[in-house]
Amino acid sequence: MNKTENELARRRRFEALTRAHRDDLYRYAFWLARDHAIADDAVQECLLRAWKAFESLEDESRAKPWLMTILRREHARLYERKRPDMVAMQDLSQRENAILGSQPDTDIDDLRVAILQLDDSYREPLVLQVLMGFSTEQIAEHMGIKQNAVLTRLFRARKQLKSALESGHPDDDEGGAA
Repeated sequence: MNKTENELARRRRFEALTRAHRDDLYRYAFWLARDHAIADDAVQECLLRAWKAFESLEDESRAKPWLMTILRREHARLYERKRPDMVAMQDLSQRENAILGSQPDTDIDDLRVAILQLDDSYREPLVLQVLMGFSTEQIAEHMGIKQNAVLTRLFRARKQLKSALESGHPDDDEGGAA
């Protein structure tokens, strides 16, 4: 096989591998960033970094956690570089009123808002388990914490969600992360 054929085979393997996980990457990025544009950027940067480091992936069956880790780190990098834009308060209020007036109030929206209001340390393991199908062991490895800490965070996240959905606002009694 010549160099061009090797490169083409590498590109096809990468495309097949990332295509299988693209929706999960985007979903995870959205839950991390809470913004579609930032999620798109994070996924694109993740895929670019993954392409550059593709040869370092030794076991293609471990591609999903490998990509999720790259995405999580890329999301953190976005905030290291980002400086918040300043917006006039009256402009913000007008934008929010337009958004609020156009969206129906449903149970799914309430759940989504409650999840987004969770502290990152609770939201991330919950999203990894519920949306991505990760086991508690995989979550612990991904986040660099012990499995018992993952279980505690999942318990507290569910407790806070239940409280928020029953009362209409998040439960702030739980304090910091495990």
